[in-house]
Amino acid sequence: MKTRSAITFGPLTLGLSVLALAGTVGAVATSTIAAASAREQSRAEKKGASEAKAAQAALAQRQIGSAIRHAEAAVANQPQVAAYRMMLGQSYLKAGRFASARDAYADALSLDSANGKAALNYALAQIATGDWAGARKTLNSHADTIAVADRGLAIALTGDPVAAVELLAPAARAADADATLRQNFALSLALAGRWREARTVVAVDLAPVDADKRILEWANFAQPKSASDQVASLLGVTPSIDPGRPVALALNAPQAAAPAMAAAEPIDTYMPGKVEAAPAPVEVAAAPEAQAAPVGPSIAGVVFAERKEVVQALPTSAPDVRGVRKLAISRAVLAKIAPVAPQQHVAAKGNFYVQLGAFDNAGVARDAWGRVTRRNAAFAGHTPQGMNVTSAGKTFYRLSVGGFARPDAVALCKTYRAKGGTCFVRAGAGDQVAMWAKGRELASR
Repeated sequence: MKTRSAITFGPLTLGLSVLALAGTVGAVATSTIAAASAREQSRAEKKGASEAKAAQAALAQRQIGSAIRHAEAAVANQPQVAAYRMMLGQSYLKAGRFASARDAYADALSLDSANGKAALNYALAQIATGDWAGARKTLNSHADTIAVADRGLAIALTGDPVAAVELLAPAARAADADATLRQNFALSLALAGRWREARTVVAVDLAPVDADKRILEWANFAQPKSASDQVASLLGVTPSIDPGRPVALALNAPQAAAPAMAAAEPIDTYMPGKVEAAPAPVEVAAAPEAQAAPVGPSIAGVVFAERKEVVQALPTSAPDVRGVRKLAISRAVLAKIAPVAPQQHVAAKGNFYVQLGAFDNAGVARDAWGRVTRRNAAFAGHTPQGMNVTSAGKTFYRLSVGGFARPDAVALCKTYRAKGGTCFVRAGAGDQVAMWAKGRELASR
């Protein structure tokens, strides 16, 4: 029995010893790997911090190429540090590489969604690359973290200065409004075509001669030749050819774009009738006081975030009686400036229509009409029209306004394009008053 017992337990004992030994070897290996990983992480952290410090120093010395190299190295070593991606985005912006800056700020925002500065700079980069709709979405999504002065002017740069004026007007009238906010409000007024009011607001902080000079600068600013012109001018940079950032620095691997919902955007693949050539961008008339010659790359007095304000500072010491009276008059002037609807031009009758898109159904088209009228008040006085059309076995609802002479239809579409909208002019093709607008049409008769 003892022999049998020894034979029975011998292998079991050996097996347990082997398992114990294996566990010891495994623990040692795991400990070694963990230590090596910690050392590697420590080296990466130190390297990332060192490269970030070098990038910051290069930016301060305006050595932009060096700043980009060091910032890219910092991100490569510590890809999850939002601050390093912010620095990389700043370096790309300084170099005029707006597409790379956009991607860097998008990653920074993914890591720190509450970073208002990242959101603002991301929106500016989107504007500079021609993605005005995306920029408006960014500004709306991060409205709580972007300062009103910055967000208002950025909205104006997306092609919606009317909305910018509505946002900034109450803030500009507030007792704690500063010169930066007023200047951004004034530029938004100018971009909305309200030059006299813009001149009045500018004069709150500047002497008359300087106010006239600023209006002349803005007259040139209001007529950009490319998507990046205005952002480049505000930031004081020169756009450059952008090779794109290194693929290895992307926060997430590139993914195929998801198919767009048909209801989200107009479907312009089936548009009966002759399509007119896209009109040239709308030019905003300069202020009536004088004509402007081309100015330098920066626009004085309009700033974002913590950039230095260059307008005349308000008095910091107790003003004398005349100063108090002047400040009271300035606030009274601002109080009188309120958003007003532009005068409606009466279009001549004809058989031309401005087509705004084709949608899944009339309900979706109605929602789109609401967005159109908010973007451009010129459409508010017109009656939406449309009809169902069928293409490739699918039915769409075509949205339009019209019954105009051709020049008036082209002018209306041109104005809408200037604000970031999409449209074209065509001959009538059976358009009828939209169902949701029929009650209003009957009431107006």
